[in-house]
Amino acid sequence: MSSSQERFKQRLKSYARTPGSFIVMLLVVLSAVLTFTVLIFLIVYILIHGIPYIKPSLFSLTYTSENASLMPALINTIAMTFLSLVIAVPFGIFSAIFLVEYAGRGNRFIEIIRLTTETLSGIPSIVYGLFGMLFFVTACGWGFSMLAGAFTLSIMILPLIMRTTEEALKSVPDSFREGSFGLGAGKLRTVFRIVLPSAVPGILAGIILAVGRIVGETAALIYTAGTGGGVAKRGLHLLTVADVPNGVMGSGRTLAVHMYNLASEGLYMDQAYATAVILLLLVVGINTLSGVVARRLTKA
Repeated sequence: MSSSQERFKQRLKSYARTPGSFIVMLLVVLSAVLTFTVLIFLIVYILIHGIPYIKPSLFSLTYTSENASLMPALINTIAMTFLSLVIAVPFGIFSAIFLVEYAGRGNRFIEIIRLTTETLSGIPSIVYGLFGMLFFVTACGWGFSMLAGAFTLSIMILPLIMRTTEEALKSVPDSFREGSFGLGAGKLRTVFRIVLPSAVPGILAGIILAVGRIVGETAALIYTAGTGGGVAKRGLHLLTVADVPNGVMGSGRTLAVHMYNLASEGLYMDQAYATAVILLLLVVGINTLSGVVARRLTKA
């Protein structure tokens, strides 16, 4: 009898003695299978309905009512992601460094900050959109613009980046810090040369999650960045047009908003499914690239 069969028999005997553990194991397996099945179903459903309608006209640089091009929205998505990360990542990482490395333990003010970040992470995106419209669009006078959308999204993803960076820094063993101090390094050098490089994989994981939220966000951007730069007429219908803005103060829609508009107008459902495929590939590509960068930085 092989060792695997022996282990299997021993596991069955243990389950016979404790039926509750068998039920828990069965529920865990069923949950994993159900989650995986739903994920595969969603991906296959989107690919089946979207791939047949991916045509060269869909990638035209100019949006018209005939081609419903997604290229302007794709460019806007990349620009919006870059702007939001440029604003949020430095604040999130440096805030986490302060909370973990410099703030004293048991400080009541620090606990209030942590409670605030956890509260912000649970606020619905529509509330962020209303705040961005009232403050950035109206009070600051920016109007519907890429900059207003980027600042709103940066506020949304800031708690996520802070929490993941904080946990990544906490996971670095204290022996790393003690060894650095023992060799004569100061606090600042220890943080930036020893602690921070060791926490890069965890920090990048938070950034990847933030990118996913940026790419898939619609409600907050409709209220701040707008839905396009003009209006086109198709028959009796007036349709918003997706353009690439001339600068950060121009209005532009991202891929998620573009897909929402196509679906809500009801005239371009095939193009909406094709846009969903491109959006899915974009998220997978960003996650893959981030994983490769994280592995190379860890080896370095």
